[in-house]
Amino acid sequence: MRFVRQAILALLMALFAAPPASGAEITLLHYWTGSLAGGVAQMVESYNATSSGSHIVAQGMEHESFKPGIKSMLAWGSPPDIYSYWAGARLRSMVDAGHAAAIDELWEGHALDRLFSPSVAQACKYDGKYYAVPVTQHVVGFFYNKAVFSKLGIAPPATWEQFLAACERINKAGVSPIALGARELWPAQYWFDQLLLRAAGPEYRQRLMEGKQSYTDAEVKAAFAEWGRLLQSGYFHPNHAAWDWAGAADAVRKGQAAMTLMGTWIIGYYGIEPSWRMGKDYGFFPFPAMNPDVPQVCSGPIDVLVLTPKGKREGGMQAMGFFASVLPQEAMCRGSGAFAPNLFASVADLGPERLAILKMIRSAPMWVFPYDLAVPPAVADIGLGLFGAFLRNPGNSDALLEGTQQKMAATYGEGLRQGN
Repeated sequence: MRFVRQAILALLMALFAAPPASGAEITLLHYWTGSLAGGVAQMVESYNATSSGSHIVAQGMEHESFKPGIKSMLAWGSPPDIYSYWAGARLRSMVDAGHAAAIDELWEGHALDRLFSPSVAQACKYDGKYYAVPVTQHVVGFFYNKAVFSKLGIAPPATWEQFLAACERINKAGVSPIALGARELWPAQYWFDQLLLRAAGPEYRQRLMEGKQSYTDAEVKAAFAEWGRLLQSGYFHPNHAAWDWAGAADAVRKGQAAMTLMGTWIIGYYGIEPSWRMGKDYGFFPFPAMNPDVPQVCSGPIDVLVLTPKGKREGGMQAMGFFASVLPQEAMCRGSGAFAPNLFASVADLGPERLAILKMIRSAPMWVFPYDLAVPPAVADIGLGLFGAFLRNPGNSDALLEGTQQKMAATYGEGLRQGN
């Protein structure tokens, strides 16, 4: 562990090993790199082109390396002034660890509560104080190859029965119905999340996230049973353990699979290839309804910017206030496939398909964070491990859930129920 920490620190210090920064230089460390790189350069450039008082030096770190790397840098190294992060339980953990500075005066001085919806604003607030500024909002759903669906005469399914029938028809045609890239585990969480949300409902799911329900409950077992039936029916492409999320996206683009359950950042990734266009070559549909009594809740991450406690406060808040405004949010939206959280951002360039998704988001009765952003990091690690083990052996779900329940009970403490 000491060697790993030293290696991370060496990398992080090298990233910011520029000449000593002046008071006007603001450093930003972010995870928008590789297949997630769209939009961030344009967002930063929009600030540097208009600001006369300070200049942002932005540095990206690979998405998975960022998760342990930013914590090591904040705890042991020379931290940036601003860093990107995920709203929800992960941001709360950074606040609890003393790695985020409160920015109430920024929200009050710029009247940010008028720029964002109450749910988005609340995602930046903990224990009565604001700690972040939102810059992207994504939603999870199915992205599908329109040519595959059209050739087989399949319409985007609205119900679970229609979804199962579509999978069977696609499978019989010799195409994998579903691509999943679970090499890094987190893409697998969307399957558990959506199956639980659509069948048991958001209230039950929230109690589970809070440690007030058990992983041996009938509702959790039913979600895994349904997921297992899809796996055992051969509906998932067999490469799910080898692919990352972009590999699964490529499989849909190439027609090796018909659809993938993913967040809207896939739109930014697909935008790299201009011949592969939304509405013409691929489309979107929400996770099908499973229980008519359960509302169609939207789920997805909200990316935020956070000021470090030791960062340049005045310059950092100036930059974050700018990033909350319309033009930089529109720039980030165009490149990343995200939706701008700023309610006044233009929607003129979104196109009919993305406008339909935005309408779905804004009309949804509730917004929830994905699993790994809805639970404490230690709980998320256990859950993601469960999903990976299940994908390797879906027939062993009962034993896996029993073992997971024991780990959750130890992690949450006495508040977690031990059974039904």
